[in-house]
Amino acid sequence: MREPRALADLPYAAYLEDHDGRDLAAGGDYNVVHIADREFPNVLAGNARFSESALSGVRFTDGSLRRARFTDVWLHGAQVIGTDLAESGWLDAEVVNSAFAGAAMFEAALSRVTFSGCKLVSVNLRGAVLRDVAFVDCVLRDVDFSEAALTTVTFPGSTLVDLRFEGATLKKVDLREAAELGIRSGLTSLRGATVTPTQALDLAPAFAQALGLTVKD
Repeated sequence: MREPRALADLPYAAYLEDHDGRDLAAGGDYNVVHIADREFPNVLAGNARFSESALSGVRFTDGSLRRARFTDVWLHGAQVIGTDLAESGWLDAEVVNSAFAGAAMFEAALSRVTFSGCKLVSVNLRGAVLRDVAFVDCVLRDVDFSEAALTTVTFPGSTLVDLRFEGATLKKVDLREAAELGIRSGLTSLRGATVTPTQALDLAPAFAQALGLTVKD
């Protein structure tokens, strides 16, 4: 797993222009811009499109980015608090040292996305589609993957606490390198995931309970 890129390493870094400082707009098109150290409380920018752009030190609090599109975008040090990102699309995106808390990302589509050193707390990813997504050295707490489809998703070095997988569909999901594996519900939906023998033993009591098995000497 390669190290997260710095701003200067982005292939479009030399072409970035500073954002003009105006609020983000619904349906806005933000191409090859750098948005830095801005706060967007109660943002209303549904269907906005961000491409070949960098967002650093930004804070989104509440508001809506529903159905926004993030294509070849780099986020660093971002805070996304209570913001609606439902049905958003993420392609070839890199999210570094950022925090998502209470964010609604249900039915979002994430393809070729890397989260590095991020914290996701109480994030709703119900019904989302994740393909070729890596959570590297992250903390995921109370993240809801119910009814989601995960394909080629990895969690190297990440701490997973109280995750939910009810009705999820997993394919080539690798949990072996997770630093901690805590699943609150949906254990029977983990078909298609790979775990270590130690992880399997740790999960055995929860599997038994989910299946209604009584284990006695």
